[in-house]
Amino acid sequence: MEQEKKVMLSGIQPSGGLHLGNYLGAIRNWSARAEAFDCYYFMADMHTITVRQNPADLRRNTLEQLAQYIACGLDPEKNTLFIQSHVPEQACLGWVLNCYTMFGELSRMTQFKDKSAKNAENINGGLFTYPALMAADILAYQPDYVPVGEDQKQHVELTRNVAQRFNNLYGETFKIPEPYIPKTGARVMGLSAPENKMSKSAPEGCVFLLEKPEDIMRKFKRAVTDCDTQRCVRYDPANKPGVSNLMSIYAAVTGKDYEAIEREFDGKGYGVFKPAVGEAVVDLLRPIREEAQRLLADKAYLEAVYRAGGEKASRTAWKTLRKVYKKVGFVAR
Repeated sequence: MEQEKKVMLSGIQPSGGLHLGNYLGAIRNWSARAEAFDCYYFMADMHTITVRQNPADLRRNTLEQLAQYIACGLDPEKNTLFIQSHVPEQACLGWVLNCYTMFGELSRMTQFKDKSAKNAENINGGLFTYPALMAADILAYQPDYVPVGEDQKQHVELTRNVAQRFNNLYGETFKIPEPYIPKTGARVMGLSAPENKMSKSAPEGCVFLLEKPEDIMRKFKRAVTDCDTQRCVRYDPANKPGVSNLMSIYAAVTGKDYEAIEREFDGKGYGVFKPAVGEAVVDLLRPIREEAQRLLADKAYLEAVYRAGGEKASRTAWKTLRKVYKKVGFVAR
């Protein structure tokens, strides 16, 4: 008998374009997992509205993200690709889990503190309680693993705590998911501020997957390096964070190790090194950009993908929600 695949799930907010950090740190590794896991990947559009969004931009970004997922190698025949808001069971489960998530747990979440500081005029309830919806995003599919970066482990830990609390009250209901932190995923920092992760909120230092080659090259030529008078290419994150970040990107894109990169650019300086990294990234992203643009011209195909993905996701999530509703005492519909 064929062994049932373990389940893996992840999602990214479509609040702007996917960028090089998303690709090298996460998405590039996702496609290889389709054979070993039953994978669910979604556009987390419900999470985006904790911050005000332009509705037309959000719709466009959501479809662009789906096209980019596919262009990055996520085959819709092997992965369940869907839009979060198309699966109302997640929001329904999110409300139930809100009632089992403690105020103190939510107040300690670092993203709430960060976004509150940046959006002081719009500190809304959703911004505070979104981790309960994130827990529902995860637990609805009973996944074994949730691929996350080190900075997202806090959310998986909260999800585990809420799931265990619910299980302790009502008996075995949720599978307790494990954070899946790939050893090969690159941690890409911003080109303009290498002390911070690459982020769409700092677009001048962020390389987007659909960006034009000339714009990518401009950003790499302007990338922050350091004040080293010798301008040598050496991996030293503590003293040369900008150069080390560029080396990390070049290594992830070309497969070369740091020693080989240091030898390649020995005595050549940053004026040669930065454009070389830019060209390597342009070459990496060109087929992704071209395929995504081709897919975006075929709206009927994209609609078929997200409809099929949403229907499968709904069926899976409803099995969990039905069980939860029964446990808490709701009358069966």
